Amino acid sequence: QVCLVESGGGLAQAGGSLRLSCAASGGTFSNYAVGWFRQAPGKEREFVAAISWSGGSTYYADSVKGRFTISRDNANNTVYLRMNSLKPEDTAVYYCAARAVKITTMVNDYDNWGQGTQVTVSS
Repeated sequence: QVCLVESGGGLAQAGGSLRLSCAASGGTFSNYAVGWFRQAPGKEREFVAAISWSGGSTYYADSVKGRFTISRDNANNTVYLRMNSLKPEDTAVYYCAARAVKITTMVNDYDNWGQGTQVTVSS
């Protein structure tokens, strides 16, 4: 098991940028694939981006492709989500999640979750 803590959320204007961080502790972080998910009020949690344990593979939801970039620093047990060209529809609570070894895009495949960080984009 690994403990995850997100940070970096806040308020941004449309067209602006934020960088989220997901810090891990309590496990061998380099053994885990990590995903970012988000949940807006009244909506289901949805996939945003994922990165393999080595960082060699990344997946993105179509809605964020070309605007968001996921990366990781295994030496510092941290995964990042750089969000550029933000839109009001990006407003949500963003969660990072980890699972052993294999990267996937499915919410139910992840069994370690952070508490979430709020991102609000104003128009």
